Amino acid sequence: MSDPHSDPIIAVEHVSKRVRDSSGELTILDDIDFSLAAEGSAAIVGASGSGKSTLLAIIAGLDTPSAGRVRLAGVDLFALDEDARAAVRAHKVGFVFQSFQLMGNLTALENVMLPLELQGRADARLQATEMLRRVGLGERLSHYPKILSGGEQQRVALARAFVVKPRVLLADEPTGSLDFATGEKVMALMFELNRELGTTLVLVTHDRGIAERCDRQVRIEAGRIVA
Repeated sequence: MSDPHSDPIIAVEHVSKRVRDSSGELTILDDIDFSLAAEGSAAIVGASGSGKSTLLAIIAGLDTPSAGRVRLAGVDLFALDEDARAAVRAHKVGFVFQSFQLMGNLTALENVMLPLELQGRADARLQATEMLRRVGLGERLSHYPKILSGGEQQRVALARAFVVKPRVLLADEPTGSLDFATGEKVMALMFELNRELGTTLVLVTHDRGIAERCDRQVRIEAGRIVA
């Protein structure tokens, strides 16, 4: 029997994505193949329209490839139906988005509690409170997103992503809506939490400095890996 710790946490195996429109077939991703070890970090980089966000969505099982497969923590995502993929995401994956994706009708605390409540965790309030304190928002528990700054909203999003202690964290342009100084602070916090919790980080970014902080870079041009 193989040692599970020696297997990659993410294996993208010859993934292609094609769509059809009025002009014919368009190839978005073409034979993407790479793997990432547990607790590692990778930046997916490339020009706008190169297929970066589509690849991230396929790694998450939110979009389906036209060919190839993705194994996440040993699970072949596309051998599962959508309900089963959603269950894998709920227990193994955290997400951070450029637009924060917070629930506007929920407080910071309620936003962070939500993924724990979906797991049926009785300690959701305690764990969410502790994580918000960890990201420096212990005094903002009852605040709604609309009265938080962009940096504070992204820290709530980080707390929500990390509170379930995911095996994998997927981030799509996590500093894209923030000014440089705030983005630097958010990224420092993300990398710090990633190390503390032993999470595997995959992020899409245009920022060369952020990409260079990752263990590896996966550069995509016109839907193909070039480096």
